Amino acid sequence: MLQALDVVLTVVSLAVAAWAAVTAARDKPPNGLHYAALGAVELLILAWAVVAVVALAGGDRPAALGTFLGYLVVAVLVVPAGAGLARLEPTRWGSVIVAAACVILPVLVLRLHQVWPALDG
Repeated sequence: MLQALDVVLTVVSLAVAAWAAVTAARDKPPNGLHYAALGAVELLILAWAVVAVVALAGGDRPAALGTFLGYLVVAVLVVPAGAGLARLEPTRWGSVIVAAACVILPVLVLRLHQVWPALDG
């Protein structure tokens, strides 16, 4: 299940990043649709986190549990933090913040898989 969720999360996150980058290139701030898209991305990463926590609760553990949990917390918080910062910056730079948050997320998911290879199935 995580592999399919990884693909969906990565594609949606990078699509929102590209959209926000185009918005920034047009010298526009993020709008309500950008924030709705960030909400969808956050729901996807929360679903991913639930699957990972269920695997942890099932007794499976990564070798570096602290590192894994740190990356997981950052992955869950990067999108809301980006949305909050973008709201504080109602200029084109708000759109850049949205794009950056959405580019960081797939990198964090990739790093989570490197820390705990058992997630790959």
